Amino acid sequence: MASDPATSRREHPEFPPAVLHAGADHPDLCGGKWPSWLLHCPTPAKTPHPGPRRHLREAVCTLRSGALWCGARPSRGEGGDVTVPELREAYHAVVLSYGAEDNQALKIPGEELPGVFSARAFVGWYNGLPENRELVPDLSCDTAVILGQGNVALDVARILLTPPEHLEKTDITEASLGVLRQSQVKTVWIVGRRGPLQVAFTIKELREMIQLPGTRPILDPADFLGLQDRIKEVPRPRKRLTELLLRTATEKPGVEEAARQALAPRAWGLRFFRSPQQVLPSPDGRRAAGIRLAITRLEGVGEAARAVPTGDMEDLPCGLVLSSVGYKSRPIDPSVPFDSKLGVIPNMEGRVVDVPGLYCSGWVKRGPTGVITTTMTDSFLTSQTLLQDLEAGLLPSGPRPGYSAIKAVLSSRGVQPISFSDWEKLDAEEMSRGQGAGKPREKLLDPQEMLRLLGR
Repeated sequence: MASDPATSRREHPEFPPAVLHAGADHPDLCGGKWPSWLLHCPTPAKTPHPGPRRHLREAVCTLRSGALWCGARPSRGEGGDVTVPELREAYHAVVLSYGAEDNQALKIPGEELPGVFSARAFVGWYNGLPENRELVPDLSCDTAVILGQGNVALDVARILLTPPEHLEKTDITEASLGVLRQSQVKTVWIVGRRGPLQVAFTIKELREMIQLPGTRPILDPADFLGLQDRIKEVPRPRKRLTELLLRTATEKPGVEEAARQALAPRAWGLRFFRSPQQVLPSPDGRRAAGIRLAITRLEGVGEAARAVPTGDMEDLPCGLVLSSVGYKSRPIDPSVPFDSKLGVIPNMEGRVVDVPGLYCSGWVKRGPTGVITTTMTDSFLTSQTLLQDLEAGLLPSGPRPGYSAIKAVLSSRGVQPISFSDWEKLDAEEMSRGQGAGKPREKLLDPQEMLRLLGR
């Protein structure tokens, strides 16, 4: 198996679930041998959240059981270390699980102003992705606006508003923590085009925000009028999520909670029925100073409802704009079919259309939706599909050389791949650096430093 991780959100560390769960539970995928994993980044997990770190531990156990791990870059249009046809020549089956690493552009005036970032880049910055290490956002403003109402948007808001002392014992990078310690952001607005019934975040993320120390939620009860009756027939997860929103917006908090909120120095709020039209510049035109929003209404019902403009506008002052309006996958290789409109590899239950022995899982299979559990389930299904094809004799016949062929290809191109033992050295170095500060690890950010540590 060969894959390249999505690093676009915290659910996708360098051992992405779509890769891990497509191979870790099925050593018989390769006739009794463990599969090979070909990954893009040599670094350990980049996330301050315990859930993905648990998946990292599972991956390490699998690799120590005999699976092969190799840090090298599959081709992705702009060049790479190995091509998909070369992988297919080396293996009976190849699974592509490279996620969705591009963000959707806002396509509005002012998007290029300083102070406007993609949430993907911001998440990469505080999670310690090498490609985002030089971002250094200016957090000297009072108000930040996040466009989009999914899990990533809430995650970004959580990081912006969490008291720095609560982050000090996590594995967030020291560089990011230094910037967050100086942050002047007191209010974060999380803006969506549609209403409470269409939010894309999950109840777990919402609970984390509601219970976030030192903060209070701002929800307008008017946004929830008539919602109680409309949620009776919706699916249970959506119903539970909306009920929690309703309670937070309309019910008077208890004495203890009311006292906590009264003392909270920071706040976050959900702004519904708002669509971004323009990032407003500061008087000198040198940075973002606000965002112009079109007020919308819904046509249709439920999750299929469409936001249409009413003609009214609203200007919301802010010094930081973070776009979290969606992600998309890129084509990986000319030999692999790709639906540019949907941003996925055309497939049937994980089988890449018209390419025997090639499979896909995760976001590149179904689009950028869901959380780790969703990706796990999806990857299990792809694994089952592959096993069915193996048992039915549908995979390419004859012996295949496996990693030895890929190793020869890489060697011929002067590429020194990062082995699992190399990865373990980097992992140990990060944990050693974090130990003195009472952190799980202090992440390595510079690929050149990583290579020096490995004697390259």
